[in-house]
Amino acid sequence: MKTLRTALLASVLALPLAAPAMADTPPNLLVVAQNIDDIVAIDPAQAYEFTSGELVTNIYDRLVQYDAEDTTVLAAGLADSWETDADAKTVTFHLREGATFHSGNPVRPEDVTGSLARLIKLNLTPAFVLAQLGWTPENVDDMVTADGNTITIRYDGNYSPAFVLNVLASRPASIVDMETVMANEVDGDMGNAWLNENSAGSGPFSLQTFRPAELVRLKANPDYFKGAPAMQGVILQHVAEAATQQLLLEKGDIDMARNLTPDQIKGMSGDNIKVESFPQAAVHFLSFNQKNDALTDPALWEAARYLVDYSGMTDSFLEGQMEIHQAFWPKGFPGALEETPYSYDLEKAKQILEEADIDLPITVELDVINAAPFTDMAQSLQASFADAGINFEILPGTGAQVITKYRERTHAAMLLYWGPDFMDPHSNAKAFAYNADNSDENYQATTTWRNAWAVPDEVNKLTLGALTEPDPEARLDDYLELQRAVQKESPIVIMFQASYQVAMDADVSGYVNGATSDFVFYRLVEKE
Repeated sequence: MKTLRTALLASVLALPLAAPAMADTPPNLLVVAQNIDDIVAIDPAQAYEFTSGELVTNIYDRLVQYDAEDTTVLAAGLADSWETDADAKTVTFHLREGATFHSGNPVRPEDVTGSLARLIKLNLTPAFVLAQLGWTPENVDDMVTADGNTITIRYDGNYSPAFVLNVLASRPASIVDMETVMANEVDGDMGNAWLNENSAGSGPFSLQTFRPAELVRLKANPDYFKGAPAMQGVILQHVAEAATQQLLLEKGDIDMARNLTPDQIKGMSGDNIKVESFPQAAVHFLSFNQKNDALTDPALWEAARYLVDYSGMTDSFLEGQMEIHQAFWPKGFPGALEETPYSYDLEKAKQILEEADIDLPITVELDVINAAPFTDMAQSLQASFADAGINFEILPGTGAQVITKYRERTHAAMLLYWGPDFMDPHSNAKAFAYNADNSDENYQATTTWRNAWAVPDEVNKLTLGALTEPDPEARLDDYLELQRAVQKESPIVIMFQASYQVAMDADVSGYVNGATSDFVFYRLVEKE
């Protein structure tokens, strides 16, 4: 404890910040304890971990982006205006005047074209997000071009411009200071090694110190085009143990604890600490494999929706961890359906099963990850479904075992979760509402194919239609219709959306934690 406190204080003192003698943490510095040992890379062209995501978000900008003021609204970033042409499959951006990188270099059109081309040419893990636009190392220089202060982006595919904009607002589309990055190129790596230890962005913070699995220190950018952050710096101190995080927070050594357990959250008391909850992107569901003849009757799917004790779980062992959500697109994203028409109703479920003349009782194997809260959820489902004659035999396994079985379509029932790759409803619609070829040979990384559900033609057509719909509002309406269709009649019973709880000093305000790690923002944080 003494060693950790010393490390924290040393980190604080190393910053050129004024701190009153009586303060545990300076009023102009936010000190956060969290587990940051997941970081593999911080170069935006390679970063693919949770903590890496929030670092990229706070250090870099995109042409268009979701920002701290409202994480559900696509806002201007390094481009202050843009026009879309669905027929020509182009988006034209007009670069913001006066934006600068942390180096002092101006943000130039060649930084935009160079950053996007660099992502595709390096072809590291996140490149697939922008490669959806038909970009390859061979054609990207022709697909992304600049003329004066105008950037023209071309794409190949029948996509709605809204889909394209959401792809361009994703983490891999971050714009880097190409002059600085390429000055640090080694052996043709386009500055990748250097950028995994340093930063070259234009965002509200710059990277001052990065020691893997130990410390990240961010310094405020006083010249940020949306205004300087209130905090002059942010320290992310690696503290793996939740108990240690709690103790540091209670002693006033830190301002925020990011990885406390639900039990710790419940046990917190006092006027000096508060807890804020943030919906997360993962949706949790129960599904039935349509290769199992006993699970193919739509009446069984409908009855299942009334056999889940949603409130019983969220009011007890899931309290603070999940909230009731019954649609495939998460709350907190544009186009999310927040209607929750189903609740536990044993008599209604029995009536549905009886009218369908389903032969009961039946025994169904239920695969589940052998960890909390999944095993607790499985036991709740086992108890509530048994009353209607559906007996779950719980098969616990490691995450790898469960997911491998799911991918092979050898399960019967499955308790699992799903999250989007980027902030566009098609990311989940393709997973939950599309499967035009249900053959075993046509492997798809979707929950529809993995549950062998041959999606009705009209739903498949609506999914493809929403992807190409040029009108943004009409497109969101299409996704609402798709969510209602899957919610009403599919072998996938969506039950919950994960929630994330953060404990912090009562004086802290303005912290924003959107539905994914890419939407964690420190720019608006203040301390009273």
